[in-house]
Order: sequence, then structure tokens, then C-alpha cells
Amino acid sequence: MIKNTKINYDRPASGQIFEYLRDAIVSMELRPGQMIAETSLAEQFGVSRTPVREALIKLSNIGFVEVLPQRGTYVTKFSTQKILEARFIREALEVAVAADLASNVTEELVEACQAIIEAQSKAADEDDSITFQKLDDEFHQMLAQHTQYARVGSLIEAEKAHMDRVRNLSLQEAGQFKRVLAQHKAIVKAIKAGDANKAQEAMSTHMREVYKILTVIPAEHPEYFID
Repeated sequence: MIKNTKINYDRPASGQIFEYLRDAIVSMELRPGQMIAETSLAEQFGVSRTPVREALIKLSNIGFVEVLPQRGTYVTKFSTQKILEARFIREALEVAVAADLASNVTEELVEACQAIIEAQSKAADEDDSITFQKLDDEFHQMLAQHTQYARVGSLIEAEKAHMDRVRNLSLQEAGQFKRVLAQHKAIVKAIKAGDANKAQEAMSTHMREVYKILTVIPAEHPEYFID
């Protein structure tokens, strides 16, 4: 059973169920390898199995669940290879984004990023890792949306699914909130200064944080990994 399953019938049920399940998976309320039963979810949400099935298909498409024929639907386990591949692709994109913005900086962008960082600081003070991570995503989407390239944000979004859960798990590690905030501030500082090289360096450092995570998490939670 997952928390908070109240459906607003003025909106499509499948989209809401997708959001609830995605947040439950990212927050580790639904654990890697855990089975998800369509019938139980339909009863919990008070809907037919159709919107549940639609939500699960969308989750499967982003790599959060896998459907095993005649066995059921399960939350996917972590894949170190896929996490590293996603990080590699994201770093290539986001380092380019940082350099582009440093060469075309606007006050609007800087103010928007600083507002997100302030909200993240508040989430950190409240030890709210889910809100902190959502704001992290908002920070990176804000940067992407201020480039000249419309598809960059969606490409970054498509690659980050394999990193989302392990990122949230890492936020439980001591000092992680502080490190991420410091890295975001360094990125914005370099962009504001118009220094493309420092912006690239700051973003690369931020993207490579996953290497530190992968030296700790697999040893502490081997049951969450498939490799």
C-alpha cells in the first residue's frame, strides 16, 4: 500500500496514478524488486484496472517498472551500468547547457535559479528529500529551458530516470544536501559571471556526484541492484 491515493476526478486518473506511483518509487516507499499488483492498486485508488495499467505502461517506458509475462509487474532494480550511462549522457548535455548560458546570461535566469536554491535550502532544513529532489529537477530544467534549443530539456528528462531513485537514496547520506546546494550555487555563480569554462567545470563536478554515490549505496543495499 502507498500513501496518499486520493484521486481528483476532474483530472485523468491514469496521470494521477502515474504521479503517485512515480513519487512512491523515487522516495523508496516502493522498493526495488517489489511486486505491484494491478488489482490491489485499482482497489486502493477506487478505479478500474484500465487507468492503473496505463500508468504502469508509462512507468515501464521510463524504466521504473518491468512487466514479466505470467509473473507480474515489479519495481525495477538499480542497474549500475544504466546509471553510469545516464550520467554520461546527462553530463554531455548539461555541461554544454552551462557553457551556452554563461555566454548568453540573463538576469531572469539568475533570479529564477537563486529562487530555486533558496527553496531547496528550506527543504534541506526540513529534511524533505522528495521536495529537495523535485527542486533539483526544476533547477536543471530551468537551465535547459533558457538555452536556444527546445529539445534539450526533454532529452535530459528522458535520461535521468535511472538516476532519480539512487539520487534520492543518496540524500539520506550525511552532508549530501549541503554538497548539492554548494554545487548549484557554484554553477549559478559561474553562469552569472559569464565564465563558460568555470560553468562547465562546476556542472561536470555536479554530474559526477553519482560516482561517490555508487561507491557507497551498492555495498549498503546490494539487494537493490541487478549488477
